[in-house]
Amino acid sequence: MNIVILSRKAELYSTQALFKAAEERGHNVSVIDPLRCYMNITSNRPSISYRGEKLSDIDAVIPRIGASITFYGAAVVRQFEMMDVYCINESVAISRSRDKLRSLQLLASKGIGLPVTGFSHSTKYTEDLIEMVGGTPLVVKLLEGTQGIGVVLCENNNAASSVIEAFRGLNTNILVQEFIKEAKGEDIRCLVVGDKVVASMMRKGKEGEFRSNLHRGGTAKVIKITPEERSTAVRACKIMGLHMAGVDILRSNHGPVVMEINSSPGLEGIEKSTGKDIAGMIIEFIEKKRKTPKSPDQGRGVR
Repeated sequence: MNIVILSRKAELYSTQALFKAAEERGHNVSVIDPLRCYMNITSNRPSISYRGEKLSDIDAVIPRIGASITFYGAAVVRQFEMMDVYCINESVAISRSRDKLRSLQLLASKGIGLPVTGFSHSTKYTEDLIEMVGGTPLVVKLLEGTQGIGVVLCENNNAASSVIEAFRGLNTNILVQEFIKEAKGEDIRCLVVGDKVVASMMRKGKEGEFRSNLHRGGTAKVIKITPEERSTAVRACKIMGLHMAGVDILRSNHGPVVMEINSSPGLEGIEKSTGKDIAGMIIEFIEKKRKTPKSPDQGRGVR
């Protein structure tokens, strides 16, 4: 197969792991910066050009679209779909998962466990919003934040009111969520490929830090997840329409709750923690899907 990895940085661990896994299985693989792609949008012969040449004979695309380029990156993936190229994660699923509010609403509508979450435009009813999520401590999140950036733990009502008003004063969209104290700064990253959790790890924030992101100094270890956690992760991905994703789960007193779904999960932490060749599993999944007839909706691109 001819496989394209859409990534802005070829030297990143995840990109390199996927590149090597594809090469080892005899595929031709290229790393392409989606921001350097440009498109001819026509009804009959849609095309994508890259560095002065049209891309052709592409069998599969692995999108590694960063949050900061979601709009254009998703447009490039959608163009590949219009060209009848298989994309492991389709454009609509990527956009859906990147919209934190939309993804939470979709998950809630299907009965997935979530932290109690509030969303408001006005600061007039801040006190009521705080009570709605169970009072303080609570977490305030920027909708556009990634890797723990734009996430603030507010210990009391005064702090919560100040942070909410400050963010709204900057005209940014925020979520207010209950703080899951019993998680003790730990969360579970489940790596889902297809309809299976292929690897999982427990992440713990560094001393004095409630965010467990490895980029923020957190540590990780292998963990055996429960059947309910496994089912929650797989169902969450299916609801989003993602075939490959990282699902972040907290263990709460009322069962597993989903914090976030990442359509371009980093592979370094979970591969090194578990010793599993997850990049190889992703390539194997693509190989199987390429041999399977498409569903009526797959590859239509615009939905």
